[in-house]
Amino acid sequence: MKLLRYGAPGAEKPGLLDASGRVRDLSGVVADIGGDALRPSGLKALQSLDPDTLPVVDGTPQDDLRLGPCVGSVGKFVCIGLNYADHAEEAGMPIPPEPIIFNKWTSAICGPNDPIQVPRGSEKTDWEVELGVVIGEPGVYIDEADAMNHVAGFCVINDVSEREYQLDRAGTWDKGKGCDTFGPTGPWLVTPDEVGDVDNLEMWLDVDGERMQSGSTATLIFKVPHLISYCSQFMSMQPGDIISTGTPPGVGMGKKPPRYLKGGEVVTLGIAGLGEQASPVLAAKG
Repeated sequence: MKLLRYGAPGAEKPGLLDASGRVRDLSGVVADIGGDALRPSGLKALQSLDPDTLPVVDGTPQDDLRLGPCVGSVGKFVCIGLNYADHAEEAGMPIPPEPIIFNKWTSAICGPNDPIQVPRGSEKTDWEVELGVVIGEPGVYIDEADAMNHVAGFCVINDVSEREYQLDRAGTWDKGKGCDTFGPTGPWLVTPDEVGDVDNLEMWLDVDGERMQSGSTATLIFKVPHLISYCSQFMSMQPGDIISTGTPPGVGMGKKPPRYLKGGEVVTLGIAGLGEQASPVLAAKG
């Protein structure tokens, strides 16, 4: 099942993608793709629906029908740093002995085709294709063997980053990670039964049609069950929380010479089975 949210920013409605690629309206069934709708019982109820009985929404998704972020009312946007050995190498950083946790502010979340806004004064705005894990069943101190039972689904995330703010200025990584529009999420939330082997998903990212990142979740250092269990040692995991699991090599910071987004580009990215994003980049405002 592919769940989504469609409509104008701030006024998105819940929907699902049917087998023909049309959006079906779920607003008569659930208030949003978030909260209790993401718990196992909520997902089971949605999976029991016959999509043909739901209203068809006019328009083609990601064309003349805007899609918003595929999860609503996200409580926590937790990210994992340096979770691919080859990305750690290109960043000139050691492989971490345990997961590195940082946060993106929920105000960074935007739709999969919404513009990325380069922040004022930025010289090092970068891209990162990542696998997003969306929590369904809440929990704390989750056992790794039970962790996948807490997953509502998976999605594509672009962990847009400002490297100067992240690395060159005092403090934690967070200030370079959470700028507005730095978290394109979606196009859809794909339930685990449709994802297949989450440890072997191809992922890629292009800038203006030029391939920058090409990787696979097969090379994750810390796998999804471990990340869920690990994060739950420090915070309770709630329905709709997102864990963004890290990026493979090919980010702008790692290019020789480094290459960053200035405005005018289009960043296109995707993960096998989870859909694609295409975000125009807007130059910094004076």
